[in-house]
Amino acid sequence: MQPYIKHTSIAALMDRSNVDTDQIIPKNFMKKVERTGFGINLFHNWRYLADDITPNPDFELNKPAFQGAKILVAGENFGCGSSREHAPWAIADYGFNAIISTSFADIFYSNCFKNAILPIIVTADELSALMKEIAGNEGVEFTVDLANQKVTTPAGLIINFDVDAFRKESLLDGLDDIAWTLKYVDKITEFEEANKKKLPWLWTNA
Repeated sequence: MQPYIKHTSIAALMDRSNVDTDQIIPKNFMKKVERTGFGINLFHNWRYLADDITPNPDFELNKPAFQGAKILVAGENFGCGSSREHAPWAIADYGFNAIISTSFADIFYSNCFKNAILPIIVTADELSALMKEIAGNEGVEFTVDLANQKVTTPAGLIINFDVDAFRKESLLDGLDDIAWTLKYVDKITEFEEANKKKLPWLWTNA
């Protein structure tokens, strides 16, 4: 997992509430366990017309001004529905690494941190201000500073956000759960060797 660094990026506006994981990545595209290759099908049912190929000109993320965006600003309860981890996989593969909303579904929120995505919770008034700034200047760039836990905008908005200290450190250092575990490989090995001597019958097939 790549370390999360401060960045200034286009902020794309998705003024929709209750965006569920089946819309983020429809189940018919969940046919592999690799984390890559899902971005092309992100929001597939909204993003393409009936032929499943032609971009839907009415879908907000297809606007030229939002191309290359790394920040997604969305309505409340983002990521609700099933617990599929393919949803953050698709979001990350598309290119987003930050999502700003007033609330997220719990499992989706947790899965974001495991996939180098920063979910930022703001107040309703703060979200409204961010959305208005994007709507009034599509293609505007916001700055996400995880180290100092701030979002800043060209209009002068400075929004502070909370994030769990462990999750923050994991993102900044680029460590997923496996990488964190491997930091203690020496202690794990030490425990295993001692345990083999103390309880050898447990390791007969190891």
